[in-house]
Amino acid sequence: MDNTRAGGRQDAALPSSSPSTSSPASGMAPASGAAASVTAAAVAAAEALIPPPARAKRGFAVLSPEKKREIASMGGKAAHQHGRAHRFTSEEARAAGKKRHQLRMLAAQAAQQAKAGGEGGGNTGGTGNG
Repeated sequence: MDNTRAGGRQDAALPSSSPSTSSPASGMAPASGAAASVTAAAVAAAEALIPPPARAKRGFAVLSPEKKREIASMGGKAAHQHGRAHRFTSEEARAAGKKRHQLRMLAAQAAQQAKAGGEGGGNTGGTGNG
């Protein structure tokens, strides 16, 4: 096989068909692979140091806090006008808190009973089968 390109030049980087240069024991392949990995590592390290480009703020991020508050206030007022919002009265809030407290107490009692039921087998060392 001839190692000439279309322009008539010979290129030393193209492998020839002889077995001596195409074998993996030749000195060219590991050196070029190591140089490529060092270059890739250097490029990755350099890219890690470069901060990403700043993105332009859009939507509500552009607005001032006062403007955001004003828009949110209008939304809340509209929700109340359309009947889609609810404001708890003190009695409703008290009843909801009481219900939540009762549920937490029941859960705590169940956990204590489960713990007491699991310890009744005489296993004092804490080294069970599981």
